[in-house]
Amino acid sequence: MHVTVIDGSDAQPLRNQTVVLRKEKISSIRADGDADVPAGTRTVDGTGKYLIPGLADMHIHLLGAGEPQGSREFVLPLLVANGITTVRDMGGDVAQLKRLRAEISSGKEIGPQIFFTGPYLDGDPPSFQPSILVQNSAQAYAAVHLLKAEEVNFIKVQSRLKPEAYFAIADAVKKEGMRFVGHVPDSISAAQASEAGQASIEHLTGVMLGCSSREDELRKLQLVQPAHKETARQTILRQRAWLQAVLDSYSEEKAHALYGKFLANHTWQVPTLPLLIDLVYLTPEHAHAADSKMKYVPPKVREFWRRGVLDAMSHKSAEDFAVRDQLVAAAFKEVREMHGLGIPMMAGTDSTAPNVFPGFSLHESMADLVEAGFTPMEALQAATSKPAEFLGRSQQQGRIATGQRADLVLLDEDPLKDIHNTEKIFAVVLNGRLLMRADLDGLLKKAEQFAARP
Repeated sequence: MHVTVIDGSDAQPLRNQTVVLRKEKISSIRADGDADVPAGTRTVDGTGKYLIPGLADMHIHLLGAGEPQGSREFVLPLLVANGITTVRDMGGDVAQLKRLRAEISSGKEIGPQIFFTGPYLDGDPPSFQPSILVQNSAQAYAAVHLLKAEEVNFIKVQSRLKPEAYFAIADAVKKEGMRFVGHVPDSISAAQASEAGQASIEHLTGVMLGCSSREDELRKLQLVQPAHKETARQTILRQRAWLQAVLDSYSEEKAHALYGKFLANHTWQVPTLPLLIDLVYLTPEHAHAADSKMKYVPPKVREFWRRGVLDAMSHKSAEDFAVRDQLVAAAFKEVREMHGLGIPMMAGTDSTAPNVFPGFSLHESMADLVEAGFTPMEALQAATSKPAEFLGRSQQQGRIATGQRADLVLLDEDPLKDIHNTEKIFAVVLNGRLLMRADLDGLLKKAEQFAARP
């Protein structure tokens, strides 16, 4: 009651509203003077507070903290405590994800609703596990058919697929009435991926190269294996020279041609800027070793993160980090330009990658989008109504509207004045279940206690 509603659309905020929930749905939204609240209804005073739709992290790995306890006692509590009510899991074991989703649906676990891809489809050797090896058309059709039978929501493609396999996957997905998402493989262009119908491109893979006047030449160079065994430093120097060549050959004409394809084909982008800043383009300033949120990270995960950070930092010089700074700037420029043209985007994190904290990092993702040129409202939509649109669920979720799923976040401060105010959470409603600040603090404490175990 008495709350300001920011409904996830372009509409102006509605002040002094009463939002009535019945079970798992929003029953009505009315001005306080017109509200008819049934007797005995539990009420929350929203005076001076702001109600937004539940948040969605559209690129996450729920099982990245290890099973069976990691996702349940580390990841899920941090997600819910941060107002995340929907996730798109972008690579994991189908059986475990189904089990986790069933536990949430039954009420055994408190967590967001889950959409998932299952294992990656990748070339030989695959980049990550779990993966299904796809090297030809027959394997592509078999893999897609298998995953459809497993009832995955999307097919996830990875970086080492060869053209024959990739385009066969695209054809198989279309015939099965599905959609595919993921990386742009190293062997094809982002423009080709868009034309093939890839529904979303993650981490801006292939986009920077697609804006190069030397794209074809540099792609071939990227795929060439060194003639002799390299030292770690030699590999870094070779990669740095390649990246610098990509940056130096930026072409506005190529960029606009590529973005035109994304726009025409409705190719969504999930930049995962927290991942790019905190790991892929890591610099010493972003090492996060002393981050206060580390108290929530279990020892095994913390050690995995430490090794990942060391790997990202090792054998690097000041010149290498300078190139990484250029890459971050280029990534923000790409996001700003694509957004300005109307290319659809969603917030995502790639949590639980090293340095990417579950839950907290989605707020970073929205702040990064604002830094890249989004308004706070547009950044908020990238984590609410836009994911609902992508999932084909605009009538069910993503906004505060009558009949929608009761996923809500009650904030102490106005997120449209400062997007960082999405972190100032007073309460969360998860599928109709009200979690007050004390409940959310209890979830954080649960994660902290789990992380403190030997």
